[in-house]
Amino acid sequence: MRTLLFLSLLLSCLASSAAAQEADDPTGAGIAEVFLAKSDAEGRAGEPAANFSVTDIPIFCVVRLHGPGVAVVKLDFIAAKVAGVKPESRVVSISYTTKETEDRVNFSGKPHGLWVPGKYRVDIFVGNRKVKDISFEIKGTATEAVKPGNEKPPPARRKFVKRQTTSDRLASQTLGLAFW
Repeated sequence: MRTLLFLSLLLSCLASSAAAQEADDPTGAGIAEVFLAKSDAEGRAGEPAANFSVTDIPIFCVVRLHGPGVAVVKLDFIAAKVAGVKPESRVVSISYTTKETEDRVNFSGKPHGLWVPGKYRVDIFVGNRKVKDISFEIKGTATEAVKPGNEKPPPARRKFVKRQTTSDRLASQTLGLAFW
C-alpha cells in the first residue's frame, strides 16, 4: 500500500513539473527565437528583417533552439497571396535534423531570377508539431530590371564547322600528314 501511494505521489510530481516546463516555453517545443533575415556582407544570415524587396536574394529563416540537442526542424515556405500562384501554395519544404551540439538552423531560399512580389509565410515545425509561423511581404521596386518569366534566353550561337574543300584534300595527299 505504501509503495502504491509513493508511486502515485511520484507520478503526480513528475506530471506537475512537466506542465511547469511547458508553461515556461510559450513558443513551444524548445524554440528560443525564429526570425527572417537578409544576407549580410559575407553572404550569411544577417540581422532580423521585416521588410523585403524583390532583389533581396536570398532570404534566410533562422531558428534558434533553447539548447543543443537532436531535433528535426522543418520549414514550409508558403505563397499566401502571390500573382500567378494558387493561394496558400507550398513553394518549398525543407527539413533538417540537428546534431547533439547544434542549437541553430539557418534555412535559406532564392528564386530563379527575382522574387515575385506578394504575401508569403513560413511555417516552422519541430518534430511533427507546428510551433511558429511568420507572415511577410515581398514588395516590388520601381527599379526592377527584369521580372521572372519575362527574361529572354540569349540567341543560339551557330557552331562553326570547317568544311573540307578539294584543295584541302589535295594538300593533305601531297604534303602528307606531317604538315596537315
